[in-house]
Order: sequence, then structure tokens, then C-alpha cells
Amino acid sequence: MNATPDQTIDITSEVCPMTFVRTKLKLERMRTGEVLSVRLRGEEPLRNVPRAARDEGHAILGIEADGDAHIVIIRRA
Repeated sequence: MNATPDQTIDITSEVCPMTFVRTKLKLERMRTGEVLSVRLRGEEPLRNVPRAARDEGHAILGIEADGDAHIVIIRRA
């Protein structure tokens, strides 16, 4: 991971579609260019959160495994 997150959110207890709803609300409260670290669990959120963030114009900086979860790093558009 090459960017230090400005904010973090843990949505491992959420299920779709709430995974991206929580991520989107967090991104909306951030400034342009800030970096969000999203901890999520499951195949569906791992597919949907990065895709939905890209669809909103945000940049996915990286995805890495973290035990039984994943960390998705997003730069706010």
C-alpha cells in the first residue's frame, strides 16, 4: 500500500448493499484527494465496493488480504 489512509472504516459486519452505502457515506464526508481504508469481508463486498467506488469516479489504490478480510484503499475523487 503506497498511500497512508486519512480515514478508515470497518464494514466486516455489513452485508450488501449496506457495504457500499456505508463506504459511500464515509467518502462523501471526506475531502477530494483524501484516502479511505475500507476493511470488508466476503466475496460480494470485495466485488461490489471497488466497482461501485470506481463508478462514482473514485480511484482504487489497492486491495490486500488481511486475515479473513480484505482492505480496499480508495482515493476520493
